[in-house]
Amino acid sequence: MTDKAAQGQGTGGGAAQEVGAKGPDELRRQIERTRSELGDTVEELAGKMDVKGRARARAADLRDKAGAMTVQLRSSAAHAGHLMQERASHAGHAVQDKASHAGHLVQDKATHAGHLVQDKAARSGHTAQDKATRAGHTLEHRAEHAVPWPARPVVQAAIRHPRPALVIGAAVGLVVVVAWRYPRK
Repeated sequence: MTDKAAQGQGTGGGAAQEVGAKGPDELRRQIERTRSELGDTVEELAGKMDVKGRARARAADLRDKAGAMTVQLRSSAAHAGHLMQERASHAGHAVQDKASHAGHLVQDKATHAGHLVQDKAARSGHTAQDKATRAGHTLEHRAEHAVPWPARPVVQAAIRHPRPALVIGAAVGLVVVVAWRYPRK
């Protein structure tokens, strides 16, 4: 008898405790049931004895676990990569914002310094213009009162109209240079 039949006899169960057959049909059913149980038992024993088959099943199971772990590791690595990319992007934007802010500060300071220099240059220009105006007035006053009579009207005309006086002066200077450089023989 099998283990299952032996266990059934000791427990006092109803269907498993059939000891004798009550007829030829009943006997045939018991034989079929016993053959089926015996076949299952033989398959279990063959499975336990088939080391190669068990090793293949174990290898297939390990391959499945390794594949699942590979997928999980790839997913984890991809997730970690996305997190690092996001963090790097955030850090890059923070650095860019700080650099932009620093650039604006430098630009503001440079603009302020430029305005200061421009104001000083304007003041210096006004001061120089005032001094030149005063010097011109002083020269005009001297020309009117310190120059002798025959030259006084010419000097006054040159002061009132400086451009023609400069052109005439340049022409006279050119004539003097040419006369000195190329004397008549």
